[in-house]
Amino acid sequence: MIQIAVCDDQKLVSEKIKEMILHGDENRYEVEVFSDGRALLNSGKAFDILFLDIDMPGLDGIETAKALRKSDKKVKIIYITNYGGFAGYAFGVHAFGYLLKPVKEPDIKRQLKEAREYMEKESERPMAELFTKAGRIRIAVEDIYYFEYTSRMLQVHTREGVYEQQEKISECLEKMRPYGFAMPHKSFVVNLDQVRGIRGYDITLMDGSIVPLSQKKGKSFREELGLFLAGRM
Repeated sequence: MIQIAVCDDQKLVSEKIKEMILHGDENRYEVEVFSDGRALLNSGKAFDILFLDIDMPGLDGIETAKALRKSDKKVKIIYITNYGGFAGYAFGVHAFGYLLKPVKEPDIKRQLKEAREYMEKESERPMAELFTKAGRIRIAVEDIYYFEYTSRMLQVHTREGVYEQQEKISECLEKMRPYGFAMPHKSFVVNLDQVRGIRGYDITLMDGSIVPLSQKKGKSFREELGLFLAGRM
């Protein structure tokens, strides 16, 4: 079942949107309604799709989305609003789409169809589960550059930013090796698909980061990288 949240301070609007979502699709979706952004955030629940009103008293839709994005990068946010001209703000929180009030069922069904298709494509990509300080998140393996163990924390360097979680570097390697990760140094685990090149004992990644290659692990890492690249050809 796809988990959907509707957040709007107007109860009649929320219930109507819920009704339109479920119309003919009761077995596909589960829908929960929230009256304000704070209630949504305090629920601690993860949703696949969120219909979010922008103009709400207290914590508005933009601020709610910013707070939500700190722990959930994957939820598909579809803004609902009384007015246009807000799309620029929506891009700041990676909005999936937007609907103008009064919301019509065909428009909701269209957005849901697009969200499902996008989710299906995402599901084809290998995902890693991280238990970070900000909470549990799932991120595509291809979006991870490298892991670094420092100050008793494992830093995860990704396209979306840097996360921290408590995990041993050896456990990280064991978990990520099947996805094409290798250890060039006792404190690092690197995505081989993100390696741009090696010069001396410096490994340059696709984002420009430089990771150290220890003399002890130099030969084995180069061999693993060679085998990985040969397998991609």
